[in-house]
Amino acid sequence: MRILLVGDVVGRPGRRALHLYLEENRNKFDVCIANGENAAGGFGLTEKIVNKLLSYGVNVITGGNHTFDKKEIYQFIDKYPILRPANYPEGAPGRGFLTFDFEGTKISVINLMGRVFMECLDNPFRKFDEIYESNEADIVIVDFHGEASSEKQAFGFYVDGKATAVFGTHTHVQTSDLRRLPSGTLYITDAGMCGALNSVIGIEPKEGIERFVKQLPVRFKVPEKAELIQFCGVLFEVDDRFRVVRYERIYEIYERREDGSYTRRESPI
Repeated sequence: MRILLVGDVVGRPGRRALHLYLEENRNKFDVCIANGENAAGGFGLTEKIVNKLLSYGVNVITGGNHTFDKKEIYQFIDKYPILRPANYPEGAPGRGFLTFDFEGTKISVINLMGRVFMECLDNPFRKFDEIYESNEADIVIVDFHGEASSEKQAFGFYVDGKATAVFGTHTHVQTSDLRRLPSGTLYITDAGMCGALNSVIGIEPKEGIERFVKQLPVRFKVPEKAELIQFCGVLFEVDDRFRVVRYERIYEIYERREDGSYTRRESPI
C-alpha cells in the first residue's frame, strides 16, 4: 500500500498545486492525507473547499491551530473526514483521530498539536498513548502540528515502533530529515507546504517583511495569482506486515502560463 502525506495546503495557490500533483500522479498512491487548516485564504476551512479537497483525491484532512478560524466549520466538521488536534480539551467540536478501512487494512490517522510556542493544549504525548492503547489499527499515521523541531523529534522517538509514520506540519518549510527511526517509524520534522513558492510560508512577502520590521499587526494575504507554486509531501509504501519499505520526499514546482494554466518545472530535489 502506498500512502501520500501532504504538507499544509495554503490558500488558492496551495489548492492548485495539490490538484495538479494529485491529478498527474493518481496511480502512485492509494491513500492521501493532507493538512488543510490553511486552505481557505490561509486561515481555516470552508465546506466548499473541503468538498474540493476530497474531490481531488484527499481521504483525510488534518488540522492544527487554524482549524477553527472559520466559525462555519462548527456546522460541518462532523460531516466529513476532517480532524482537529486530538489534544484539544474535552468538549471541543470535531474529532482528533479517525480509523477507516481500505481494502481490508485498518488505517488510523491521529492529529496532535505541540505545546512549545503554541496554544497550551493537553499533553500530546499522553493523548497519543490514550488513543493508541484503545486502537487496533494496522497502520497508524500521526500529523504532529508543532512549532518546535525538538518537540516534534522527541515525539517521533516517543512513538517509534508504535506509529507507522509521523509527519510534522505547521512550519511550512520541508525538512531534509525523512528517515526510519530505530524501531521502524517513518519520520519527518516538517512535510512542507503547498502554496506560493515566492512567499513567506505562503503569504505575500511584503506583509511578512512588514510584520518583522515594524512589529505591528499586519493582515496577511495569500498571493492568489502566484507565478510559481509548490507541492510538498511524503510518499511511502508499506508491505504485507505493515512495515515501511520505501519512502521519498516530494517537492514539485509548477509555473503559470500566459493562459493561466500551470506546467511542471524540474523538481529542485
